[in-house]
Amino acid sequence: MKRIKIVYWIFFLVLIAGCVKKPDYPIEPYLEYRGMDKNMMIQGDFNSDSIYIYLKFTDGDGDIGSESTDSLPNLFVIDSRTGNSAESIKIPKLPETGSGNGIEGEIELKLYTTCCLFDNNIPPCSVIDGIPQDTLFYKIYLKDRAGHTSDTVYTDPIILGCQ
Repeated sequence: MKRIKIVYWIFFLVLIAGCVKKPDYPIEPYLEYRGMDKNMMIQGDFNSDSIYIYLKFTDGDGDIGSESTDSLPNLFVIDSRTGNSAESIKIPKLPETGSGNGIEGEIELKLYTTCCLFDNNIPPCSVIDGIPQDTLFYKIYLKDRAGHTSDTVYTDPIILGCQ
């Protein structure tokens, strides 16, 4: 009798597991901005201040990340003030085991401080009386190995102290 109950429970669990719908993501990467740890940095040397940006991603064919021999970046961060790349990052290849129906994950991105930018040919990172801060946001997108690109997400505004 005890054996029949065990077989019954195993059958029941397999039946329930078969009913759970696996995720069905599109083959293009999806990127979602989740927030930042703070909204202010002080301009300065490369690693004098930093901010963490939190992102979530999905990809239907699971081909996020680059091979170890590939030097091309796949996560791109654009400075809103210039339209130029602030950072290009190479995400390592993620394991493909079980990724047939797609993958999802989270990215914690650490970005170091940048300089305040001024008009009138004033050099970046200058300390100018009367200009205490600059404001920027980052545009971020992700590219998978097949070349599919996510939509661009935008961070909240970041205040950059110019002192």
